Amino acid sequence: MSDKIKIQVEDVNVFYGDIQALFDVTLDIKSKEITSLIGPSGCGKSTFLRCMNRMNDVIDGCRVEGKITIDGENIYDADKDPVLLRARVGMVFQKPNPFPKTIFENVAYGPKIHGLASNTSELREIVENSLEQAGLMDEVKDRLNDSATDLSGGQQQRICIARAIAVNPEIILMDEPCSALDPIATARVEELMGNLSNNYTIVIVTHSMQQAARVSTNTAFFHLGHLVEFNATKQIFTNPSDKRTEDYITGKVG
Repeated sequence: MSDKIKIQVEDVNVFYGDIQALFDVTLDIKSKEITSLIGPSGCGKSTFLRCMNRMNDVIDGCRVEGKITIDGENIYDADKDPVLLRARVGMVFQKPNPFPKTIFENVAYGPKIHGLASNTSELREIVENSLEQAGLMDEVKDRLNDSATDLSGGQQQRICIARAIAVNPEIILMDEPCSALDPIATARVEELMGNLSNNYTIVIVTHSMQQAARVSTNTAFFHLGHLVEFNATKQIFTNPSDKRTEDYITGKVG
């Protein structure tokens, strides 16, 4: 458990053209904890997640207002480079998306681009350490030159997590990372999240309330672009303060 605030979000509004997708979102995300974002489809969870590494910048007509700071630095300041930001704030997507390259090259890609290794042995060390942290090294140690796309779906998702870790981020964003996985692969990724939260701040969008209850310390409930409630996960699931949260958790609204 950490008391240190890693990400501060103040009065964030997001627009896609004339349509407003998020309204005045304010919350603090603690360092080295797992924070879940839950809510019905189209409620703004993924839009909010993408605000934290400026992925919305690449969407035509998308505008973000408000302030998001990481360790006190406003990530939307004009002098902030989004490419460097995305090295600090890694992202794992809903569908595993390994590059059509070898397992080794997938994980080595980021460190090469960002110049994190000065020679081949350093690069190999980063790759092996990242695969180890992603709980994959034992499964692929003899297959590093095989194509990553030949792996199972669960292994591909852990390759994508290893790829995110390889550039030494501080924060990992996960957008429904288990929705394309079977229950066994999901359990592996959830266990992995728990281990990773010792070193990284993790924010996860999930459709599965059971998953949010299992993995996260804090949970934010979004509805129609509004942050309705943000509290300790146990509190949200056992004693929510807003009727909309209670209706969603008990299945009265989907």
